[in-house]
Formats: sequence, C-alpha cells, structure tokens
Amino acid sequence: MPHAQFDPTARETLAVTAVDAKTRKDLTWQQIADAAGLSPAFVTAAVLGQHALPQTSAEAVAELLGLDDDAALLLQTIPTRGSIPGGIPTDPTIYRFYEMLQVYGTTLKALVHEQFGDGIISAINFKLDVKKVADPEGGERAVITLDGKYLPTKPF
Repeated sequence: MPHAQFDPTARETLAVTAVDAKTRKDLTWQQIADAAGLSPAFVTAAVLGQHALPQTSAEAVAELLGLDDDAALLLQTIPTRGSIPGGIPTDPTIYRFYEMLQVYGTTLKALVHEQFGDGIISAINFKLDVKKVADPEGGERAVITLDGKYLPTKPF
C-alpha cells in the first residue's frame, strides 16, 4: 500500500545520507539506476527525495548504498515534492534552468497552446533524459529532453 510522507525533512535527511554513501562508494547515478532497474533520471530524483521507488527498487538501492531497512521503506513513501526553496535559485546550474524558463517560458507556453490547445504538460506522466554530445564547433553540448503527456483542460 502506498504511503505519503508529510515531513520533507525526512526525505531531505535521507537524500544527504544517500548522496554521502554514493560518494564514499564512488558510484554513478547510472549504477544506482541499474540496481533499481529504472531510468537514471527517475532514480536520481527519487534518491534526492522527489519520487517514491517501488519496493524492489528501493530495497536494491538501499542495499547498494549500504542503507538500512528504514531507509528502504522511506524511499518507497510518496514525498512532499519541491526541491528548490522559495526565491530565485542561487546554485548556478539550477539558476540557468530558471533563467531558461524566464527567457523561454512564455515561448514554450505559446507554442504548446498553439499546437495542443488549452492544457498542460504533465510532470507526473513524464520522462527526462540528459545526454552529452559533441559540439561541431568544439567542446560539448547538453541535450535535455523533457517528455510529458499533454493533458487538455476540460470544461465542467
């Protein structure tokens, strides 16, 4: 039976412990995702406190990280979501995403509504992928795919 977690500090504390274990064991998010049998984006978000893991995945992640049964159980709870405190983010990487939405948010809204109509892109029925690719002009580029189900507004 799914259980909701109403204390965000419980998942935040677990995230700190899990990331410490990941670092000490010199693991990648991909290795943790492989143990969980799920995508790296979903497992990373779950370990960082933003998703619940299925029981078998939670147990596998806990075992790999050397976490106890309580941690495995907590990884299965539905979290209080939202990892960025109020205000403008100060972490440079997170801030750049904030900046992208400030610059392109209205453009994305206009294009989504023109192509789909009135509605939203789901962050629940959603897939995320991050890839590193070579830049033809030198260096590297980040290709980030946000793939969410479109949910139309339904008049009632």
